[in-house]
Amino acid sequence: MNISVKAIDFSADSKLIAFIEKKLQRLTRYFDRDITAEVHLKLQNTGSSIKQKIAEVHIQVPGGWLIDKKSDTTFESAIDASTETLKRQLIRHKEKMIKR
Repeated sequence: MNISVKAIDFSADSKLIAFIEKKLQRLTRYFDRDITAEVHLKLQNTGSSIKQKIAEVHIQVPGGWLIDKKSDTTFESAIDASTETLKRQLIRHKEKMIKR
């Protein structure tokens, strides 16, 4: 699995990037073909002192793209929620490919 992490308007530390790569590598259990993932990390100013963190994950699989966007108070929790959603999407996509 090829994973690229892009932090928009800030620099992500290596610990966060390693966490994201570890979580997304687990998705290869559910889809055995070669897939590519792009992660976009953004900060959204909501007017309060705590900025909302947005994690947008694009996964390219044979036959299309799977996209999920989550926002939370930390990037880690947003990535956790996003990987659960993408796991379901990958399983559903694999079942559709088998039926064809």
